Amino acid sequence: MLRKIRIILAALCFTAITLLLLDLTGVLHLYLGWLAKLQFLPAVMAVNVSIIVGILSFTLLFGRLYCSTICPLGVYQDIVNNLSARRKKHKMRHSYSPEKKWWRYPILALVILAIIIGIQPLVALLAPYSAWGRIVQSLFQPVVLWGQNLIANMSARAGKYAVYPHEVWLKSLPTFIVAIVTLIVVTILAWKHGRTWCNTICPVGTFLGLFSRFAPFRPVIDTDKCKSCRICERKCKANCIDITNHKIDYSRCVDCFDCLGNCKFDAMHYRFAYNKSNNEDKSRRTFLQGAGIFAVAAIVDSCKKKVTTVVNETKEAGFKTDGGFAEVLPKQSVKPEVPITPFGSKSVEDFYSRCTACQLCVAECPNNVLRPSNDLQHFMQPEMRYDRGYCRPECTRCSQVCPTGAITPITPEEKTQWKVGTAEVNYDLCVTTQGTSCGNCSRHCPVGAIMMVSRDGSEVLSPSVEKYLCIGCGACENLCPVRPISAIKVNGLADGHNRD
Repeated sequence: MLRKIRIILAALCFTAITLLLLDLTGVLHLYLGWLAKLQFLPAVMAVNVSIIVGILSFTLLFGRLYCSTICPLGVYQDIVNNLSARRKKHKMRHSYSPEKKWWRYPILALVILAIIIGIQPLVALLAPYSAWGRIVQSLFQPVVLWGQNLIANMSARAGKYAVYPHEVWLKSLPTFIVAIVTLIVVTILAWKHGRTWCNTICPVGTFLGLFSRFAPFRPVIDTDKCKSCRICERKCKANCIDITNHKIDYSRCVDCFDCLGNCKFDAMHYRFAYNKSNNEDKSRRTFLQGAGIFAVAAIVDSCKKKVTTVVNETKEAGFKTDGGFAEVLPKQSVKPEVPITPFGSKSVEDFYSRCTACQLCVAECPNNVLRPSNDLQHFMQPEMRYDRGYCRPECTRCSQVCPTGAITPITPEEKTQWKVGTAEVNYDLCVTTQGTSCGNCSRHCPVGAIMMVSRDGSEVLSPSVEKYLCIGCGACENLCPVRPISAIKVNGLADGHNRD
């Protein structure tokens, strides 16, 4: 019974989180966003005390159920392991292996040190939720988008336009490569050895293992009934059951409950381990009550909180303009002197110190503005670029989905009072040098920060940016007709973003 409940909860959580990361409608985060906030490392980065205490308390009482139920990368490993186990010769392929302390704890110490000194790319590389977010956003989302575009094309041919197409493009080649490598490594390890990633590499699993080894409710071997048939040991994907000594390594046990159903002699029980009582009904009621309390607390807390060197622009680069018979070149992404972080981030430093690079905001961005950074300093963490779109004033989706507090929830009204960058005009590239008064940037500025004025007594009006009014949304840079490099660009701000 416990195994069935665990599988149902794991399937629901895994499906919901994957759909959240694949969200193309922009509404799933309203219903499923709290699941991202239940992830352990995002809760730590957000200093979400109630979630942290809840997970640690739950683990201290009932073991590492978090790893087998809530963590999407852990559930994915179970799926791969189960598929591998369906082969006839591999149904009972596991065996007990000692804990690799020399590998687990140095990795955990390295990740903790990286969090303290702010080397977030290292944390993002090993964090399970971030790894799964990277895999879904980089590998699975494009496939889904291509499928939707195919349906949209077929619908359009039939005169139906309920499904609309999406632009599919490679947002970051290095992040894409890291996602592929991570998926291959995790899949191979799970296919051959089960939960090797969780119990050897994953820092969250190692940290929770420090608490689960003391859990009073856990699988227990009844030595009087055990016949040492080793079925439980050979089917344990965590490789933590030592039948020779009738012991279980609870720091690696993920409470999948597979051993309970595999024992033919009723020698395995999930119960209170510090007495010899075998009252399973009582332990099951306690487990369900604890799980209910934990889930309610998490939902309540979630509802309560809901709330770079510039590319050289030389005169030799030249420019092209839209219209006539001129070739319309694609926009080039210009690296800002200071990274531009999303509206809702308190500062560049605060944003990158909290972000775990889970790619949720990148997947949710409807304007093609957010993408993973290729800089080593902020590798795989999001940054804003305006060559494919601009940050529309009415859109605050990234602030609503961020589980770490790197982007605080804001309203569209509050967004107009947020300042993430300032536009600057390169008059050597501007079309005013050809005697044409364009004004496209001024017309599309949502806050009226760009005015057309006369420079040096010229009759041709040129754009002038009122830096105090500019919020850094990038509309001017994106809509500038100059190609391939816009005549106006946005640079980020090193200091705080909120004007107030």
